[in-house]
Amino acid sequence: MRRSVRTTAVAAVLGVSLGLTPGAAAVAEPPGTRLPVVTPTPQSIAGNGHQLRVPFRVGLVLAEGADQATEDLVRRTLEHAGAREVVDGEAELTVVAGLISDPGVAGALTEAGGAKPAELRPEGYSLAARAHGRGGLIALAGNDGDGVYYAAQTLRQLAAPGRIAAAKVVDHPLMALRGSIEGFYGAPWSHEDRLDQLAFYGDIKANTYIYTPKDDLYLREKWREPYPAAELAKIKELIGAAAAHHVQFTYAVSPGPSICYSDPADVKALHDKLASIHDQGAESFYIALDDISYTKWNCAGDEQKYGAPGQAAAGRAQADLLNGVQRDFLDTVGAQPLQMVPTEYSDVADSPYKKVLRESLDERIVVQWTGTDVVPPSISVADAEKAAQVWGRKVFLWDNYPVNDYGQTTGRLLMAPYDKREAGLHAALGGIVLNPMNQAAPSKVALFGGASFAWNDQDYDAGRTWRAAAEYLAAGDARTAEALLAFFDTQHLAPTFGEVVWQPQAPVLKAKVDAVRAEPSGAALRDLSAYADLLAAAPERIRGGVPDPAFSAQAKPWLDALTLWGRALQSTVDGLELAPEDRPAADAAFAESAELAAEAAKIQTIPGTTRPQGPIRVADGVLDTFLADAPGLIP
Repeated sequence: MRRSVRTTAVAAVLGVSLGLTPGAAAVAEPPGTRLPVVTPTPQSIAGNGHQLRVPFRVGLVLAEGADQATEDLVRRTLEHAGAREVVDGEAELTVVAGLISDPGVAGALTEAGGAKPAELRPEGYSLAARAHGRGGLIALAGNDGDGVYYAAQTLRQLAAPGRIAAAKVVDHPLMALRGSIEGFYGAPWSHEDRLDQLAFYGDIKANTYIYTPKDDLYLREKWREPYPAAELAKIKELIGAAAAHHVQFTYAVSPGPSICYSDPADVKALHDKLASIHDQGAESFYIALDDISYTKWNCAGDEQKYGAPGQAAAGRAQADLLNGVQRDFLDTVGAQPLQMVPTEYSDVADSPYKKVLRESLDERIVVQWTGTDVVPPSISVADAEKAAQVWGRKVFLWDNYPVNDYGQTTGRLLMAPYDKREAGLHAALGGIVLNPMNQAAPSKVALFGGASFAWNDQDYDAGRTWRAAAEYLAAGDARTAEALLAFFDTQHLAPTFGEVVWQPQAPVLKAKVDAVRAEPSGAALRDLSAYADLLAAAPERIRGGVPDPAFSAQAKPWLDALTLWGRALQSTVDGLELAPEDRPAADAAFAESAELAAEAAKIQTIPGTTRPQGPIRVADGVLDTFLADAPGLIP
């Protein structure tokens, strides 16, 4: 039985006012008024006096809108902050959570120094935490149920052992859809990976997961066939887990390689497939028509109905199919509007294909777009506005970062900050989902940034969010976060599909080795020596400090290689420090460095985790080049 207090009159539970007037005395302690970094960056956040101490007993009052996931999160947060008992009702420190429309919740918000926003936007919330005596009052007031949950996620970031930062926050997302699309080629994520990702999305306020792994036979090659019972059960579990973390599970099917658009049996098979997933609890669906040819039909009937194959004919056939799914299936079951990715998904030029879909497609259907290229080096507001013009609606961005299933990405983890997307895109986009890597846990670095940008692109800071991602993975441990950032830097390079590099390789390391190239002694060499020690030690720090074992397991070959490359850099620095006074010893150090580098270069990717398998790359073009050049820096 639930022990929470549920009431539409929270004030009745709180009883008398806690007396948190503006003149109330705060706890006598050092000024702890500095706010921690909260990600995504709220639309408005300000200090609200002295930090709150967390007493032995904390009261929790839950109103309508605070679901089980919210309650569990608040309790975990309070216990992590030092509460030994979290009791129902009022206590020295009381947390009130629920819909802002509840008079008691709204009253608690005002009492704690917060304010109700003029406009109650979807998924938005207001939070206020104010100290009083040895405790205080915290109000988590959501505009809707999602907002209550997101208020609790912000509280988690305001809390630390023994204290909670005093703050007042008014917040809402700028983009409606934020999250990921599992759409890469190669080995799909495991079921455990997906469950972990859904929990992670809740933490970062992402609300969308599109399930469309290319290697799921039952959504592509065998799309007409029903899932085996065991696989269907897994999908049902994912749908339930997504809902618990306030994430929309979207099922995407790819019938394009074989569908006969004019065949009623194929249309029925598609509707039946979607119905089988709807029966498991899914409310969001997607038709993927990417990576197919529209220069040929899959059946003679399509040519008879739509004419010779070509752009306009393909557009007519696809529009009929998509409109039928929307009107004949989704409308009948009350599901969300259909989402789709078109065959032409990566430019802003008009075409006969786009013209037909623009003019024929049901206006509710959401169209995805990958930017001005398959992997664009940047995306501007002007780009998105042009895309909206050619598609006749706001587009939904499928961002092909940090996916690593092509070209120069082979052998790499892509762990640079989420960057080169222009502030203001929320006005031209319906949302953003990132296409992640085969390695689910390391993908969290980019996904953390993507969700933050989609929530508040106006105040997004790529570097700050990158550091926050490291701190999140490190569970707040500073030394582990430092090691992670050094590791991320060695996996910083990001190429486009056309092999143009849009994120530079190892910028931190490059600056340090370039300084040594200019002056191979003194402060620059000492700085590089300290960084070499960090790189060599980083893998073990990460393995011991990152709580998620999947991160170390999936990054294993890169961590193994970094240990060797770090030791090679240490040896090279030793050689530079020894020379020219002791050239034989310096040469021996350089030789040791070359041996370690050669050993590192032999490490291969884990079979099945990238396509194709290849050597592991660690700061390539920066670290290996410097090690080779270093002996020549000696006068």
